[in-house]
Amino acid sequence: MNRSLSRFDLNILPLSSRVNKLDIERDAINPAAYPVNLSDEAWQDVETTADEIRRAKELGAARMLTYGAHSIKNGLGLVLARLIEGGWITHLTTNGAGVIHDWEFAYQGFSGEDVRRYTTEGQFGVWEETGKYINLAIVAGAYASLGYGASVGKMIADEGFIIPTDEELCEAIQNGADCAVTPVPDISYDAKGVALCLDKAAAASDLLAAKRLFNLPDGKYSIPHAKKNYSIAFRAYQANVPFSCCPMIGCDIIYTHPANCCAAIGRAAQRDFLQYAYSVSQLEGGVYLSVGSAVLSPMIFEKSLSMSRNIAKQKNRRIDDFAIHVVDLAKSAWDWTKNGEPPMDDPAYYLRYCKTFSRMGGRMSYCSADNRSWFVALLNNLENNLK
Repeated sequence: MNRSLSRFDLNILPLSSRVNKLDIERDAINPAAYPVNLSDEAWQDVETTADEIRRAKELGAARMLTYGAHSIKNGLGLVLARLIEGGWITHLTTNGAGVIHDWEFAYQGFSGEDVRRYTTEGQFGVWEETGKYINLAIVAGAYASLGYGASVGKMIADEGFIIPTDEELCEAIQNGADCAVTPVPDISYDAKGVALCLDKAAAASDLLAAKRLFNLPDGKYSIPHAKKNYSIAFRAYQANVPFSCCPMIGCDIIYTHPANCCAAIGRAAQRDFLQYAYSVSQLEGGVYLSVGSAVLSPMIFEKSLSMSRNIAKQKNRRIDDFAIHVVDLAKSAWDWTKNGEPPMDDPAYYLRYCKTFSRMGGRMSYCSADNRSWFVALLNNLENNLK
């Protein structure tokens, strides 16, 4: 017999009862005052990266940044905001934790629980507001044809989200059933049109189920976000810059809450992945930054680049002229730029992000640096040395 754990059996506590390690008002990085500490090699990497971003901006090519959650935990949200609002970065991508820490800062100003303590107590990640609000925002966003990142960014910007009426949701579900067998007026009745209609029906069903489970009222579901200006999800949404989240099922604390709907997450995350892949397809002459993302960034990049080249090849186009700059804390004595991929008996071979990115073509460099110093130096270079 197959059995599964019921999340409705959990004792879910209010987020306000959690002890946090991080305070965004205390920890937010001020680039004008932050003491940058970089090696000579890292300074050179920053200068090269800034020059390549300027060139890509002049060409109108993509300038992408994929980052891990520690960039947000380290208080870099405002620095990233200035990079996108200055037009230096055209697409942001992160993992589920990167969105969660960012949202908690926007909502309450604090994040970062004691994993060891709360896992021992059976309370790690089992918090009401984080689990409920982010999950419901994604369910509502998926119905509105938004991606994961935009769903959270819009919730912060609007200080809540809209819950459609039962009549609207039931109509969408009925339209899906009808268009699968009989043409419906005003709906494109081809394979793509039917698929879109059915997808809308499925998203409506997810949202209707959430309404029933949590007794959600029609109309505006208000959620104040007192510290929203610190949020990169909010700032990206306001600036109309793509902000993608590529999550892994079960890896984030929102999966512990009964409001979690993996179908809705899959629908929203699929939009984000394809949006990300489109930006990769615009990388000819562009720049890709991978900062503190050891697994997610190289894995989604290689698939997206292969897809993009597949389509470009059919149009007699190439995607070869681009720079990849990888930044992480791990030391690497191997010169990836001069020597290419190391042999399998060299420990450097097992730096996944370097190995993967070195196989992608273009120009790849690796820099061992603290992300706070590296981002601040990059921003200061771009803002103060305009060419």
